[in-house]
Amino acid sequence: MIRLITTSIYIFAFLLLAGPATVMAQDSLSVAPAAIEAATPAPAEAVVEEVAAVLDSGNTAWILVATILVMLMTIPGLALFYGGLVRQKNILSIIMQCLLCVGLISILWVSFGYSWVFGTSLMESGSAWGAIIGGSDKLFFNGMTLDTLTVGNIPEILFALFQCMFAVITPALIIGAFAERIKFSGFLVFTVLWAILVYNPMAHWVWGGGWMQKMGAIDFAGGTVVHINAGVSALVMAIMLGKRKDYKPGRPTTPHNITFVFMGAALLWLGWFGFNAGSGLAADGLAANAFLVTHLATSVAAMVWLAIDWVLHKKPTAIGTCTGAVAGLVAITPAAGTVGVLGAFFIGAISSVLCFFMVAYVKPKFKYDDSLDAFGVHGIGGIVGSVLTGIFATQAITGQEGVQGALYGDWNQLWIQLFVTAATIVYSAVLTFILFVVVNKTVGLRVPPRIEEEGLDVYEHGETAYNS
Repeated sequence: MIRLITTSIYIFAFLLLAGPATVMAQDSLSVAPAAIEAATPAPAEAVVEEVAAVLDSGNTAWILVATILVMLMTIPGLALFYGGLVRQKNILSIIMQCLLCVGLISILWVSFGYSWVFGTSLMESGSAWGAIIGGSDKLFFNGMTLDTLTVGNIPEILFALFQCMFAVITPALIIGAFAERIKFSGFLVFTVLWAILVYNPMAHWVWGGGWMQKMGAIDFAGGTVVHINAGVSALVMAIMLGKRKDYKPGRPTTPHNITFVFMGAALLWLGWFGFNAGSGLAADGLAANAFLVTHLATSVAAMVWLAIDWVLHKKPTAIGTCTGAVAGLVAITPAAGTVGVLGAFFIGAISSVLCFFMVAYVKPKFKYDDSLDAFGVHGIGGIVGSVLTGIFATQAITGQEGVQGALYGDWNQLWIQLFVTAATIVYSAVLTFILFVVVNKTVGLRVPPRIEEEGLDVYEHGETAYNS
Protein backbone atom coordinates (compact mmCIF):
# COMPACT_ATOMS: atom_id res chain seq x y z
CA MET A 1 0.00 0.00 0.00
CA ILE A 2 1.35 3.40 -0.91
CA ARG A 3 1.70 5.95 1.87
CA LEU A 4 0.53 9.36 0.61
CA ILE A 5 2.90 12.23 1.26
CA THR A 6 1.48 15.34 2.93
CA THR A 7 2.31 18.83 1.57
CA SER A 8 1.89 22.59 2.47
CA ILE A 9 1.18 25.94 0.75
CA TYR A 10 2.24 29.48 0.42
CA ILE A 11 -0.68 31.91 0.79
CA PHE A 12 0.44 35.39 -0.05
CA ALA A 13 -0.42 38.07 2.57
CA PHE A 14 -0.79 41.75 1.79
CA LEU A 15 1.32 44.49 3.32
CA LEU A 16 -0.85 46.89 5.24
CA LEU A 17 -0.78 50.50 4.15
CA ALA A 18 0.35 53.28 6.44
CA GLY A 19 -1.83 56.32 6.80
CA PRO A 20 -0.31 59.83 6.65
CA ALA A 21 0.90 61.50 9.83
CA THR A 22 -0.74 64.75 11.07
CA VAL A 23 1.37 67.54 12.66
CA MET A 24 0.10 70.36 14.94
CA ALA A 25 1.12 73.93 13.91
CA GLN A 26 1.86 76.92 16.26
CA ASP A 27 -1.12 79.22 16.74
CA SER A 28 0.75 82.48 17.41
CA LEU A 29 4.32 83.73 17.56
CA SER A 30 3.41 86.32 20.24
CA VAL A 31 2.93 83.71 22.93
CA ALA A 32 5.71 83.54 25.50
CA PRO A 33 8.27 80.77 25.05
CA ALA A 34 7.09 79.00 28.21
CA ALA A 35 3.52 79.16 27.05
CA ILE A 36 4.56 77.84 23.66
CA GLU A 37 6.30 74.93 25.32
CA ALA A 38 3.28 74.23 27.51
CA ALA A 39 0.73 74.62 24.75
CA THR A 40 2.55 72.69 22.04
CA PRO A 41 1.97 68.95 22.15
CA ALA A 42 4.82 66.49 21.96
CA PRO A 43 6.14 65.95 18.43
CA ALA A 44 3.42 64.11 16.60
CA GLU A 45 4.15 60.51 15.73
CA ALA A 46 3.01 58.91 12.51
CA VAL A 47 -0.39 57.41 13.01
CA VAL A 48 -0.39 54.03 11.32
CA GLU A 49 -3.78 52.83 10.27
CA GLU A 50 -4.32 49.28 9.19
CA VAL A 51 -6.13 49.39 5.90
CA ALA A 52 -7.97 46.20 5.07
CA ALA A 53 -7.34 44.80 1.60
CA VAL A 54 -10.26 45.51 -0.69
CA LEU A 55 -11.45 43.07 -3.31
CA ASP A 56 -10.40 44.12 -6.81
CA SER A 57 -13.49 43.59 -8.95
CA GLY A 58 -11.58 43.90 -12.23
CA ASN A 59 -9.01 41.26 -11.31
CA THR A 60 -11.70 39.03 -9.86
CA ALA A 61 -13.84 39.21 -13.00
CA TRP A 62 -10.87 38.38 -15.20
CA ILE A 63 -9.78 35.36 -13.14
CA LEU A 64 -13.37 34.09 -13.10
CA VAL A 65 -13.30 34.15 -16.90
CA ALA A 66 -9.78 32.67 -17.00
CA THR A 67 -10.89 29.79 -14.79
CA ILE A 68 -13.74 29.01 -17.16
CA LEU A 69 -11.34 29.13 -20.11
CA VAL A 70 -8.90 26.71 -18.48
CA MET A 71 -11.70 24.27 -17.70
CA LEU A 72 -12.77 24.40 -21.35
CA MET A 73 -9.31 23.15 -22.26
CA THR A 74 -10.06 19.74 -20.74
CA ILE A 75 -13.77 19.41 -21.48
CA PRO A 76 -14.53 19.71 -24.26
CA GLY A 77 -11.18 20.88 -25.73
CA LEU A 78 -8.80 18.01 -24.99
CA ALA A 79 -11.62 15.44 -25.19
CA LEU A 80 -12.40 16.56 -28.75
CA PHE A 81 -8.76 16.89 -29.79
CA TYR A 82 -7.74 13.45 -28.53
CA GLY A 83 -11.14 11.94 -29.37
CA GLY A 84 -10.92 12.97 -33.00
CA LEU A 85 -7.46 11.46 -33.33
CA VAL A 86 -8.44 7.96 -32.19
CA ARG A 87 -10.58 5.45 -34.07
CA GLN A 88 -14.31 5.76 -33.67
CA LYS A 89 -14.55 2.62 -31.52
CA ASN A 90 -12.52 4.37 -28.79
CA ILE A 91 -13.72 7.98 -28.72
CA LEU A 92 -16.01 7.48 -25.71
CA SER A 93 -13.12 6.03 -23.71
CA ILE A 94 -11.22 9.29 -24.29
CA ILE A 95 -14.23 11.38 -23.29
CA MET A 96 -14.78 9.30 -20.15
CA GLN A 97 -11.13 9.58 -19.13
CA CYS A 98 -11.28 13.37 -19.51
CA LEU A 99 -14.53 13.53 -17.53
CA LEU A 100 -12.97 11.40 -14.79
CA CYS A 101 -10.03 13.79 -14.52
CA VAL A 102 -12.31 16.80 -14.17
CA GLY A 103 -14.58 15.26 -11.56
CA LEU A 104 -12.21 13.18 -9.47
CA ILE A 105 -9.21 15.53 -9.42
CA SER A 106 -11.50 18.44 -8.46
CA ILE A 107 -12.70 16.49 -5.41
CA LEU A 108 -9.14 15.58 -4.42
CA TRP A 109 -8.00 19.17 -4.92
CA VAL A 110 -10.65 20.66 -2.64
CA SER A 111 -10.19 17.90 -0.05
CA PHE A 112 -6.43 18.14 0.37
CA GLY A 113 -4.61 18.92 -2.90
CA TYR A 114 -4.78 22.69 -2.57
CA SER A 115 -3.59 22.52 1.02
CA TRP A 116 -0.74 20.20 0.16
CA VAL A 117 0.44 22.49 -2.64
CA PHE A 118 -0.16 25.98 -1.26
CA GLY A 119 -0.46 25.41 2.50
CA THR A 120 1.89 27.18 4.91
CA SER A 121 1.89 25.12 8.09
CA LEU A 122 5.26 23.43 7.55
CA MET A 123 6.92 26.63 6.40
CA GLU A 124 5.61 28.60 9.36
CA SER A 125 6.78 25.89 11.75
CA GLY A 126 10.31 26.29 10.43
CA SER A 127 10.44 22.73 9.15
CA ALA A 128 12.83 21.99 6.31
CA TRP A 129 10.02 19.94 4.78
CA GLY A 130 8.32 23.22 3.86
CA ALA A 131 10.62 23.50 0.85
CA ILE A 132 9.53 20.10 -0.38
CA ILE A 133 5.90 19.58 0.59
CA GLY A 134 3.07 21.75 1.85
CA GLY A 135 0.86 21.30 4.89
CA SER A 136 -2.61 20.49 6.15
CA ASP A 137 -3.79 23.95 7.19
CA LYS A 138 -6.12 24.39 4.19
CA LEU A 139 -7.77 20.96 4.09
CA PHE A 140 -11.28 21.27 2.64
CA PHE A 141 -10.50 25.00 2.25
CA ASN A 142 -10.35 25.40 6.00
CA GLY A 143 -10.18 29.05 7.08
CA MET A 144 -11.08 30.42 3.64
CA THR A 145 -14.08 32.72 3.72
CA LEU A 146 -15.78 34.94 1.14
CA ASP A 147 -13.59 37.79 2.38
CA THR A 148 -10.25 35.96 2.33
CA LEU A 149 -8.15 37.61 -0.37
CA THR A 150 -4.89 36.60 -2.01
CA VAL A 151 -2.51 37.99 -4.65
CA GLY A 152 -4.24 40.53 -6.87
CA ASN A 153 -6.89 41.12 -4.21
CA ILE A 154 -9.01 38.29 -5.57
CA PRO A 155 -10.88 35.81 -3.35
CA GLU A 156 -8.68 32.94 -2.29
CA ILE A 157 -11.44 30.49 -3.16
CA LEU A 158 -11.23 31.77 -6.74
CA PHE A 159 -7.45 31.36 -6.80
CA ALA A 160 -7.87 27.82 -5.49
CA LEU A 161 -10.44 27.02 -8.18
CA PHE A 162 -8.21 28.52 -10.89
CA GLN A 163 -5.36 26.29 -9.74
CA CYS A 164 -7.75 23.33 -9.62
CA MET A 165 -8.16 23.53 -13.40
CA PHE A 166 -4.38 23.13 -13.82
CA ALA A 167 -4.46 20.07 -11.57
CA VAL A 168 -7.33 18.70 -13.68
CA ILE A 169 -5.77 19.02 -17.13
CA THR A 170 -2.28 17.77 -16.26
CA PRO A 171 -3.09 14.05 -15.81
CA ALA A 172 -5.58 14.34 -18.69
CA LEU A 173 -2.68 15.18 -21.02
CA ILE A 174 -1.13 11.78 -20.31
CA ILE A 175 -4.17 10.08 -21.86
CA GLY A 176 -2.67 10.68 -25.30
CA ALA A 177 0.19 8.25 -24.61
CA PHE A 178 -1.87 5.14 -23.83
CA ALA A 179 -5.06 5.84 -25.79
CA GLU A 180 -6.99 2.83 -27.11
CA ARG A 181 -5.46 0.22 -24.78
CA ILE A 182 -5.80 1.14 -21.08
CA LYS A 183 -8.34 -0.23 -18.60
CA PHE A 184 -10.63 2.41 -17.13
CA SER A 185 -10.24 1.03 -13.60
CA GLY A 186 -6.45 1.01 -13.90
CA PHE A 187 -6.51 4.52 -15.32
CA LEU A 188 -8.59 5.71 -12.36
CA VAL A 189 -6.20 4.33 -9.74
CA PHE A 190 -3.11 5.51 -11.60
CA THR A 191 -4.53 9.02 -12.04
CA VAL A 192 -5.35 9.38 -8.34
CA LEU A 193 -1.89 8.26 -7.25
CA TRP A 194 -0.14 10.31 -9.93
CA ALA A 195 -1.98 13.49 -8.93
CA ILE A 196 -1.05 12.99 -5.29
CA LEU A 197 2.55 11.83 -5.62
CA VAL A 198 3.72 13.54 -8.81
CA TYR A 199 1.60 16.61 -9.58
CA ASN A 200 1.08 17.95 -6.06
CA PRO A 201 4.75 17.89 -4.99
CA MET A 202 5.88 19.40 -8.29
CA ALA A 203 3.31 22.19 -8.08
CA HIS A 204 4.47 22.99 -4.54
CA TRP A 205 8.12 23.03 -5.53
CA VAL A 206 7.55 25.49 -8.35
CA TRP A 207 4.55 27.60 -7.25
CA GLY A 208 3.95 26.96 -3.56
CA GLY A 209 7.25 28.17 -2.10
CA GLY A 210 9.19 24.96 -2.59
CA TRP A 211 12.84 24.49 -3.43
CA MET A 212 12.56 25.14 -7.17
CA GLN A 213 10.82 28.45 -6.59
CA LYS A 214 13.43 29.42 -4.01
CA MET A 215 16.30 28.76 -6.37
CA GLY A 216 14.73 31.15 -8.90
CA ALA A 217 13.14 28.85 -11.47
CA ILE A 218 10.81 30.56 -13.95
CA ASP A 219 7.59 28.74 -14.76
CA PHE A 220 4.88 31.31 -15.33
CA ALA A 221 2.01 28.97 -16.15
CA GLY A 222 3.14 25.35 -16.13
CA GLY A 223 6.03 24.39 -18.40
CA THR A 224 7.53 22.12 -15.73
CA VAL A 225 4.54 21.52 -13.47
CA VAL A 226 2.13 20.66 -16.28
CA HIS A 227 3.81 19.85 -19.59
CA ILE A 228 7.21 18.32 -18.80
CA ASN A 229 5.63 16.53 -15.87
CA ALA A 230 2.80 15.04 -17.94
CA GLY A 231 4.89 14.55 -21.09
CA VAL A 232 7.66 12.55 -19.44
CA SER A 233 5.12 10.47 -17.54
CA ALA A 234 3.35 9.85 -20.85
CA LEU A 235 6.53 8.48 -22.41
CA VAL A 236 7.14 6.12 -19.49
CA MET A 237 3.54 4.87 -19.63
CA ALA A 238 3.65 4.38 -23.42
CA ILE A 239 6.84 2.32 -23.25
CA MET A 240 5.82 0.19 -20.27
CA LEU A 241 2.26 -0.44 -21.41
CA GLY A 242 3.51 -1.55 -24.82
CA LYS A 243 2.35 -0.89 -28.37
CA ARG A 244 -1.15 -1.30 -29.68
CA LYS A 245 -1.60 -4.63 -31.44
CA ASP A 246 -1.89 -3.08 -34.89
CA TYR A 247 0.61 -0.27 -34.38
CA LYS A 248 3.11 0.11 -37.21
CA PRO A 249 5.97 2.59 -36.62
CA GLY A 250 5.98 5.38 -39.17
CA ARG A 251 2.36 4.69 -40.20
CA PRO A 252 0.05 6.70 -37.94
CA THR A 253 -3.44 5.41 -37.25
CA THR A 254 -5.98 7.29 -39.35
CA PRO A 255 -7.99 9.73 -37.17
CA HIS A 256 -11.71 9.07 -37.30
CA ASN A 257 -12.84 12.73 -37.16
CA ILE A 258 -10.48 15.52 -38.19
CA THR A 259 -13.24 18.08 -37.62
CA PHE A 260 -13.19 17.13 -33.92
CA VAL A 261 -9.41 17.56 -33.92
CA PHE A 262 -9.79 21.09 -35.29
CA MET A 263 -12.56 21.96 -32.82
CA GLY A 264 -10.49 20.64 -29.94
CA ALA A 265 -7.39 22.55 -31.05
CA ALA A 266 -9.44 25.75 -31.43
CA LEU A 267 -10.81 25.37 -27.89
CA LEU A 268 -7.32 24.68 -26.55
CA TRP A 269 -6.00 27.79 -28.29
CA LEU A 270 -8.84 29.85 -26.83
CA GLY A 271 -8.58 28.33 -23.36
CA TRP A 272 -4.82 28.86 -23.26
CA PHE A 273 -5.37 32.60 -23.05
CA GLY A 274 -6.90 31.97 -19.63
CA PHE A 275 -4.15 29.48 -18.82
CA ASN A 276 -1.31 31.92 -19.51
CA ALA A 277 -2.77 35.43 -19.30
CA GLY A 278 -4.65 34.48 -16.14
CA SER A 279 -1.55 33.24 -14.33
CA GLY A 280 -0.52 36.76 -13.35
CA LEU A 281 -3.76 36.91 -11.30
CA ALA A 282 -4.51 40.45 -12.44
CA ALA A 283 -6.07 42.33 -15.33
CA ASP A 284 -3.01 44.40 -16.17
CA GLY A 285 -0.19 44.91 -18.65
CA LEU A 286 1.47 41.62 -17.75
CA ALA A 287 -1.73 39.77 -18.59
CA ALA A 288 -1.95 41.64 -21.89
CA ASN A 289 1.63 40.69 -22.76
CA ALA A 290 1.05 37.06 -21.80
CA PHE A 291 -2.01 37.09 -24.05
CA LEU A 292 0.04 38.60 -26.91
CA VAL A 293 3.04 36.25 -26.72
CA THR A 294 0.78 33.22 -26.31
CA HIS A 295 -1.08 34.04 -29.48
CA LEU A 296 2.04 34.99 -31.40
CA ALA A 297 4.07 31.91 -30.47
CA THR A 298 1.12 29.68 -31.32
CA SER A 299 0.61 31.34 -34.68
CA VAL A 300 4.31 31.01 -35.54
CA ALA A 301 4.41 27.35 -34.47
CA ALA A 302 1.28 26.49 -36.47
CA MET A 303 2.65 28.14 -39.63
CA VAL A 304 6.09 26.53 -39.25
CA TRP A 305 4.53 23.06 -38.92
CA LEU A 306 2.30 23.80 -41.92
CA ALA A 307 5.35 24.81 -43.95
CA ILE A 308 7.32 21.70 -42.96
CA ASP A 309 4.34 19.50 -43.89
CA TRP A 310 4.02 21.26 -47.22
CA VAL A 311 7.71 20.91 -48.08
CA LEU A 312 8.22 17.33 -46.92
CA HIS A 313 4.82 15.78 -47.67
CA LYS A 314 3.75 18.05 -50.54
CA LYS A 315 0.50 19.00 -48.78
CA PRO A 316 -0.30 21.19 -45.77
CA THR A 317 -2.54 19.21 -43.40
CA ALA A 318 -5.17 20.26 -40.88
CA ILE A 319 -3.90 17.77 -38.29
CA GLY A 320 -0.33 18.99 -38.73
CA THR A 321 -1.30 22.64 -38.37
CA CYS A 322 -3.39 21.92 -35.27
CA THR A 323 -0.54 19.90 -33.75
CA GLY A 324 1.91 22.72 -34.46
CA ALA A 325 -0.41 25.19 -32.75
CA VAL A 326 -0.54 23.00 -29.63
CA ALA A 327 3.26 22.71 -29.63
CA GLY A 328 3.52 26.50 -29.65
CA LEU A 329 0.97 26.82 -26.85
CA VAL A 330 2.92 24.36 -24.73
CA ALA A 331 6.31 25.97 -25.30
CA ILE A 332 5.26 29.54 -24.54
CA THR A 333 3.57 28.53 -21.28
CA PRO A 334 6.57 28.82 -18.92
CA ALA A 335 7.79 31.98 -20.66
CA ALA A 336 4.54 33.93 -21.05
CA GLY A 337 5.26 36.22 -18.10
CA THR A 338 8.88 36.98 -18.93
CA VAL A 339 9.39 37.22 -22.71
CA GLY A 340 8.37 39.72 -25.34
CA VAL A 341 7.66 39.52 -29.05
CA LEU A 342 11.20 38.41 -29.98
CA GLY A 343 11.12 35.52 -27.54
CA ALA A 344 7.64 34.49 -28.68
CA PHE A 345 8.79 34.28 -32.32
CA PHE A 346 11.76 32.08 -31.54
CA ILE A 347 10.01 29.89 -28.97
CA GLY A 348 7.15 29.25 -31.39
CA ALA A 349 9.42 28.41 -34.31
CA ILE A 350 11.94 26.28 -32.43
CA SER A 351 9.28 24.29 -30.58
CA SER A 352 7.47 23.50 -33.81
CA VAL A 353 10.60 22.23 -35.55
CA LEU A 354 11.73 20.09 -32.61
CA CYS A 355 8.30 18.65 -31.88
CA PHE A 356 7.86 17.78 -35.57
CA PHE A 357 11.22 16.04 -35.52
CA MET A 358 10.26 14.02 -32.43
CA VAL A 359 6.89 12.99 -33.84
CA ALA A 360 7.96 12.28 -37.42
CA TYR A 361 11.44 10.81 -36.94
CA VAL A 362 12.40 9.96 -33.35
CA LYS A 363 9.21 8.07 -32.46
CA PRO A 364 9.34 5.80 -35.55
CA LYS A 365 13.07 5.31 -35.05
CA PHE A 366 12.69 4.01 -31.49
CA LYS A 367 9.33 2.34 -32.23
CA TYR A 368 7.50 3.36 -29.05
CA ASP A 369 3.74 3.87 -29.31
CA ASP A 370 2.98 7.32 -27.92
CA SER A 371 -0.50 7.09 -29.45
CA LEU A 372 -1.38 10.79 -29.75
CA ASP A 373 2.10 12.26 -29.24
CA ALA A 374 1.66 13.39 -25.65
CA PHE A 375 5.42 13.22 -25.13
CA GLY A 376 6.36 14.43 -28.60
CA VAL A 377 4.31 17.60 -28.21
CA HIS A 378 3.79 18.27 -24.50
CA GLY A 379 6.98 16.76 -23.15
CA ILE A 380 9.31 18.16 -25.81
CA GLY A 381 7.41 21.44 -26.09
CA GLY A 382 7.59 21.91 -22.33
CA ILE A 383 11.33 21.19 -22.27
CA VAL A 384 11.98 23.59 -25.13
CA GLY A 385 9.91 26.33 -23.51
CA SER A 386 11.48 25.89 -20.09
CA VAL A 387 15.03 26.10 -21.45
CA LEU A 388 14.36 28.96 -23.87
CA THR A 389 12.79 30.95 -21.04
CA GLY A 390 16.30 31.06 -19.57
CA ILE A 391 17.49 32.63 -22.81
CA PHE A 392 14.74 35.06 -23.82
CA ALA A 393 13.45 36.36 -20.45
CA THR A 394 13.79 40.13 -20.50
CA GLN A 395 13.52 42.96 -18.01
CA ALA A 396 11.44 44.82 -20.56
CA ILE A 397 8.67 42.52 -19.28
CA THR A 398 9.83 41.54 -15.79
CA GLY A 399 10.82 45.07 -14.71
CA GLN A 400 14.08 46.76 -13.81
CA GLU A 401 14.80 44.40 -10.93
CA GLY A 402 13.27 41.37 -12.61
CA VAL A 403 14.81 38.26 -14.08
CA GLN A 404 16.44 38.12 -17.48
CA GLY A 405 17.90 35.41 -19.65
CA ALA A 406 21.23 34.56 -21.22
CA LEU A 407 20.49 36.67 -24.30
CA TYR A 408 20.57 39.73 -22.05
CA GLY A 409 23.61 38.68 -20.04
CA ASP A 410 22.27 36.51 -17.21
CA TRP A 411 23.61 33.03 -17.90
CA ASN A 412 22.81 31.95 -14.36
CA GLN A 413 19.10 31.94 -15.18
CA LEU A 414 19.72 29.55 -18.06
CA TRP A 415 21.59 27.14 -15.77
CA ILE A 416 18.71 27.29 -13.29
CA GLN A 417 16.22 26.46 -16.03
CA LEU A 418 18.36 23.58 -17.27
CA PHE A 419 18.72 22.13 -13.77
CA VAL A 420 15.03 22.43 -12.91
CA THR A 421 14.06 20.91 -16.28
CA ALA A 422 16.37 17.93 -15.70
CA ALA A 423 15.12 17.49 -12.13
CA THR A 424 11.51 17.48 -13.34
CA ILE A 425 12.28 14.85 -15.98
CA VAL A 426 13.97 12.55 -13.46
CA TYR A 427 11.31 12.93 -10.78
CA SER A 428 8.40 12.39 -13.17
CA ALA A 429 10.03 9.39 -14.85
CA VAL A 430 11.00 7.60 -11.64
CA LEU A 431 7.68 8.14 -9.84
CA THR A 432 5.66 7.18 -12.92
CA PHE A 433 7.68 3.98 -13.31
CA ILE A 434 6.98 3.05 -9.69
CA LEU A 435 3.29 3.86 -9.97
CA PHE A 436 2.97 1.84 -13.17
CA VAL A 437 4.46 -1.23 -11.51
CA VAL A 438 2.26 -0.91 -8.43
CA VAL A 439 -1.01 -0.32 -10.30
CA ASN A 440 -0.29 -2.92 -12.95
CA LYS A 441 0.42 -5.56 -10.30
CA THR A 442 -2.69 -4.75 -8.28
CA VAL A 443 -5.46 -3.51 -10.58
CA GLY A 444 -4.02 -4.07 -14.03
CA LEU A 445 -3.60 -1.43 -16.71
CA ARG A 446 -3.91 -3.00 -20.13
CA VAL A 447 -7.14 -4.31 -21.61
CA PRO A 448 -7.23 -7.86 -23.05
CA PRO A 449 -6.45 -8.23 -26.78
CA ARG A 450 -10.07 -8.88 -27.75
CA ILE A 451 -11.31 -5.67 -26.09
CA GLU A 452 -8.51 -3.70 -27.72
CA GLU A 453 -9.41 -5.13 -31.10
CA GLU A 454 -13.16 -4.56 -30.89
CA GLY A 455 -13.01 -1.23 -29.07
CA LEU A 456 -13.01 0.15 -25.54
CA ASP A 457 -16.29 2.01 -25.90
CA VAL A 458 -18.52 -1.07 -25.94
CA TYR A 459 -16.54 -3.28 -23.56
CA GLU A 460 -15.44 -0.67 -21.03
CA HIS A 461 -18.46 1.66 -21.09
CA GLY A 462 -21.32 -0.22 -22.77
CA GLU A 463 -21.90 2.51 -25.33
CA THR A 464 -21.09 3.47 -28.89
CA ALA A 465 -20.55 7.00 -30.10
CA TYR A 466 -22.30 6.49 -33.41
CA ASN A 467 -25.42 4.53 -34.37
CA SER A 468 -24.27 3.83 -37.90
